[in-house]
Amino acid sequence: MKRYKKNVLIVLILLLIVLIASTTAFAGGTGDVAGAIEGTWGDASQQIKTVVNKVVFPAIDLVLAVFFFAKLGMAYFDYRKHGQFEWAAPAILFACLVFTLTAPTYIWTILGM
Repeated sequence: MKRYKKNVLIVLILLLIVLIASTTAFAGGTGDVAGAIEGTWGDASQQIKTVVNKVVFPAIDLVLAVFFFAKLGMAYFDYRKHGQFEWAAPAILFACLVFTLTAPTYIWTILGM
């Protein structure tokens, strides 16, 4: 019974937190929901663009650069061992790295932002 009361208390506290943290969104005096959504998107799109350009793309670039240089090193050691250099994986990673490095300059025009 004690465990049941504890679980009920936890659920009630979580429900209270959700109710306090949630807000009601009104569409304005006219009731135009689409206009309210478009206005919100217009305000938020610049912030989203900034975050993606300054956080997301550099993080992807960092991961791809690490993978590229690691694969290039492994390909070199395979070349030393077998005498044949495998270009496919490093070339694909390099192409992806170039794509993500240059993406912020053209991706927003493609998306229409």
